Formats: sequence, structure tokens, C-alpha cells
Amino acid sequence: MSDLSTWQEGNERYLAAMLAWFRLRLERIIPATPAPTLTASPSTPPAPLSLRERLLRRNTPTTIITSIGALPASSAVSDEAIRQAAEALAQAESIDPPPAAVTLSRRFGLSRFELDLLLLCAAMELDTRIASLCARAQDNPGRPYPTFALALALFDEPAWDAISPERPLRYWRLIEIHQPGTQPLTTSPLRADERIVSFIKGLNYLDDRLDPLIAPLDAAPPVSPSQMEAVELITSRLRSTDGDGPPVIQLVGADSPSKQGVAASVAAAFNIHLYKLPVGLLPTQAAELETLARLWQRESTLLPIALYLDAGDMEPGAPSDGKTPPVNRFIARAGTLIFLDTRDLISSLPRTTVTLDIARPTPPEQRAAWLSALGPDGEELADSLAGQFNLNLGEIDQIIAGIGNETPAAERNDRVWGSCLIRTRPRLDALAQRIDARATWDDIVIPETEALMLRQIAAQVGQRSKVYDEWGFRGKMNRGLGINALFAGESGTGKTMAAEVIANDLRLNLYRIDLSAVVSKYIGETEKNLRRLFDAAEDGGAILFFDEADALFGKRSEVKDSHDRYANIEINYLLQRIESYGGLAILATNMKSALDAAFMRRLRFIISFPFPGQPERREMWRKILPAETPTDGLDFERLAKLNLTGGSISNVAINAAFLAARDNSPVTMPHILSSARAEFRKLDRPASEADFRWAPPGAAV
Repeated sequence: MSDLSTWQEGNERYLAAMLAWFRLRLERIIPATPAPTLTASPSTPPAPLSLRERLLRRNTPTTIITSIGALPASSAVSDEAIRQAAEALAQAESIDPPPAAVTLSRRFGLSRFELDLLLLCAAMELDTRIASLCARAQDNPGRPYPTFALALALFDEPAWDAISPERPLRYWRLIEIHQPGTQPLTTSPLRADERIVSFIKGLNYLDDRLDPLIAPLDAAPPVSPSQMEAVELITSRLRSTDGDGPPVIQLVGADSPSKQGVAASVAAAFNIHLYKLPVGLLPTQAAELETLARLWQRESTLLPIALYLDAGDMEPGAPSDGKTPPVNRFIARAGTLIFLDTRDLISSLPRTTVTLDIARPTPPEQRAAWLSALGPDGEELADSLAGQFNLNLGEIDQIIAGIGNETPAAERNDRVWGSCLIRTRPRLDALAQRIDARATWDDIVIPETEALMLRQIAAQVGQRSKVYDEWGFRGKMNRGLGINALFAGESGTGKTMAAEVIANDLRLNLYRIDLSAVVSKYIGETEKNLRRLFDAAEDGGAILFFDEADALFGKRSEVKDSHDRYANIEINYLLQRIESYGGLAILATNMKSALDAAFMRRLRFIISFPFPGQPERREMWRKILPAETPTDGLDFERLAKLNLTGGSISNVAINAAFLAARDNSPVTMPHILSSARAEFRKLDRPASEADFRWAPPGAAV
């Protein structure tokens, strides 16, 4: 027989002995029928004693109640029977581990009288005979329930403060008092909490009133060696905690799964279960929050559990209304082990706090995880994955599990990379537009020097892991690890296409930043939006493309008022985030001179996109029309003389294609020249009408 089964049998024997003892005690104080009173004169009968006086007279020391009489008690129960029942109860109580009721009494600091009162309330749920005995003992058929007056009469060493709100029975909601109307407290019904009755019975489960708020944290990812250092530090701190209770463990950082893994590892070290509660579900009303805090603290006393408070979406700082945030009030009231997940440090917590910054596994640790999952033939892919994506170990395991072991190596590599792109695709729909990058190196036409610089940018992004981690540059530099570039040139000179080419070559997501959504007139909102932008894009190595960047990264101005000061703060913040961003940030501008000089110094690459010359325009015309497009008699030398940028050439080509489709013919020179005339007019550029006339070779003009 297992230890648990043996204990359960012992607990059942204890409850049976307890109920037998209660029944005898109740039967003993049931009033007997009073004998006739012999008096000399029937004129003035003595005033009848109340039930409470009768019960207290029989069982309560005279130091509490004096000068009261009693009705004759039932003689059906002898003192010897009660003594034997008490001995049987004491013997049943001596098991090891002790019965659940005794354990509960020790954990909540109940006196013997308080424990007996609680068990009397629980007995109502465990034995159907108790209700009838309570009614008879109180000489009132309308009271088939325990009351405080009954307990005072029934048990030894009664205490008047047992049902005080500050004593354990009511503070921990172990019993409930139903006091209707003006009924006295001492005769109001008492009831044991359902959760407590179950515990006494030997059923120890989490209170179902917490189910809508919390959930088990069972799917936490494994921790890496660097994260295990935080686990060991927290574990050591908790083992040395004094009698003031455990500190709050504040885990700071952007990656909640890594923080959950650390918290779960600490909980496992102490053999306790971890539950998660989002702070957004905390009640805002003080009374409801107090009830929840006590309920959770009670559960942590009954069960080996700890709480993971998810405050990752909570903004740092005090609320604008000046009130204490619910999370602070909850932490102050719930003196249990709490892991607090925050993105930024909260310095105003009301309890002793241990704060650690939890980051994702280091790039070498991620590479080792990829290599372990991919096998020896995946070393090159592991290098690329660790260099481009920033994932925790749980995400890596999930990606590999989703691919399967039977997938061929080449297909597996493509699927792994695609899965990483999807998983790390930032949630930037409100702040940026994802560009489906399809342009290749063959599509872009720029001078050779600028083309070499573009290839150098792509090479640096692809080799970050080797240079920063394997070659030790990450340990030597604490800033400037991000790769950033400025693309300067007139509209249509190829800046956006160049960004597409790099993104397509590196197989990374490309996002064009919507400046109208980022920049806000409200103080602090622009920085908040930018933080969301960079943080969301960080993990997937996404390429951020700031078009018309001079509107956002302009020169800092002389401070003349508060608006100037906050505008400069925004620029300073941008400079810092651009420099620390782990991915590639590309800024495009038509006005290079409008950018702040300090920002220009921090850029790694500055590439000028000149207005294309005639040789470049000729090449653009050759490449602009897809191979599937039917053409007839195109003169690229003639087209190259049209003074247009690459963007305008693209507009002309697609408009000409629609004209040809309307005419149900191939694209011809008249189609293109007609579209070119419209493009010049749109741009308000002067042009001679002769430039748009076309005569086939050999024809008279």
C-alpha cells in the first residue's frame, strides 16, 4: 500500500473519530425535559434562561459568564463515553504525517478552540446527523446549523475573539458567517468554506474561484547555460530568505518565454507548481483585489505553488491619475513567492525585490541548439540561423518539431528558414508595411561603386555571427553592433529597389516604416512607438526601411521652448536605437543635408544614388519589361535619351503595357513614347514634342 493510501486511511479514521466525538458532545448538551417546579406560591415563576445562558452555564468557565442557570442535560451520554471518544480522537490525530485538519491548523496558526469550531462547521458537510443535533442542542428546530454560541457551550477554553476579522478563521476565509438582518452574531449560521472542507477531507486542489484568472505555466521553454546563472542566483537568494517572507523576483526583458523558463526552473528546484496571472486581469476595486490576494495567499499556504505575474505590457511609471497600480497593491497584500515579468524595471514595488535582466540565449548558445537539432550536416545553416534570428530554445525546438525528421535536407533547410521568418515576423501592421521583396541583383542598375557597397552591406548582415561572436567583437564593443545605412538620392533613383535586393538576397523580411503612424504630436508617444517598432523587429533581424527619413531624423534645433526640447529628445532616442538595433536599418532621403550631423557620424554606410546617365537608362529599359511581355521594334538607344529616373521608367513601361493590351498588340515604341509624354507632364518637366514622335526605321519623318 502506498504512503498516500495509508495517510488517506488515517485521515478518514481521524474524521470518523472527530465526528463521533462531536455527536457525543452535542448529545450531552441537549436539554432534558425539566422536572416540575415545586414552589410555595405559583404567583411569580422565575424568568426562563435563554439557550445561550443554559449552554454557557454548563460549559463555559465562570470567568466568562457567571450567575446563570441551566436546564437539566441529557444523561444518555456518560462522561466515560466522552472520555473514550476523546482518547480515540487523540490517537487518530497522532499519525505521521498528521491529519489534514491538524496540518491546516498549524499552517494558519489556529488555537484549539478555533480548530474545533472549524471542524464543527465542516462536520455539517461530512455527517448528515450533525444538523439535527445542532438544532436539538440549541433547543431550536430553526437552527440546524453551528453557531458561535453553540461552540462556546460545546468546547473547552472558548475565546471570544475567535471570529474576529483579524483572527485566522475569518481573515483567511476559512469560515463564513451569514448574519441576516439584526440577528445577533453569536446565533448567526456558521459555514466552512468549500475549499477548506475538501482540504480537511484530504482533497487538496486549487480553489476553482481562481480558474478564470490563472493558468498553470507548464509549457515554459528550457533554459540555456547563460540563463541558468540567473536560476542559480535566484535559488540561492530564496534559500537564504529570512522569516520576513520571500522577495519578489522581478524578471526584466523583452522575451517572456525566456523569463518563464527561468521562473519554471526555480520553481522546479523547490518542487512547487507555477501559475500565470496577467496583470490585466487583476481587479481594480480595492475590496475585490484584497479578496483575491488573500485567496491566493491562502492557496499558497495549502499548496506548493508560486505565481508568475505577467506585466510585460504594462507601461513603466506611475499612473497618470496618481493611484497605486493594482499590481503594486496585489504584491503588497499577497506575501508569497511572486515572479514579476516586466519589460522595463519597476522600482516602486512595495516588497523586497530581486531584479534580474533575462535575455534570450546568446548567439553561440542558439547556434549550438540549431546544430544539435539539424545534425552535423547543418553547420552552415546553423551559423546563418543564429546570425539572422534571435530565438529562445523553446522556439527552436518547436520549429524543428514542425519540420519533421523525414524531410530531405535541402527542403528541410528552406522550410526551417521559412518557419523562422514566419515566427519572427514582427507585429508592425500599425507602424509599418511589409514589402514583398522580389528584386534581385540582376534587376538593379546603379554605378559599380554603389553596387559594391550594397553587396558589402548584405555581406556584413550575413556574417554578423562570425565577426561578432566567433571573432570576439561582441565582447569588445557595447554599442554600434547594428548595421545601418543611408540611401540618398532623388525620388525614383533606386533606393527602395536596393533595399528589396538586399532583403531578397538575405531572405529577410523588409518593412517600410509609416512615419505618419510613428510620429505623434503627444509628448513621449513617438518614443513609445519607436520602441515598439525596434523591439518587434529585433528578433527576426528584419530590415527596417525608413523612407523620407529626413522627416524623422532631422537636425536637432536650438531649444527655445518645451516643444524644441522634446523634439531633440526624440532625435537623441532615435540615434541610440538605430545604433543598438541588431538588424539592418536603412534610411532613405531626398535631402541628405537635412539630416542631423551627429546621426550621420553614426551611420556605417552612406550610399548616394545619382540620377542615371544614358548608359544606365539604356540598361534599365532592357531590363524593365518582363520576358513574357510581347514587344516589337523597341529602340533602346532612343529610349535611353529620355531623361527619366528608374522609378519613372518603371511607370512608363507598365502604362505602355496597358496601352498595348488595350490595342491587343505587342508593346511598341508608340506605346512607350505616349506613356513617356504623360510621365513628363506629370512631373512638370519641359520636353520637346519631337522627342515623343516615332517613325519606323527607313520611313519618312
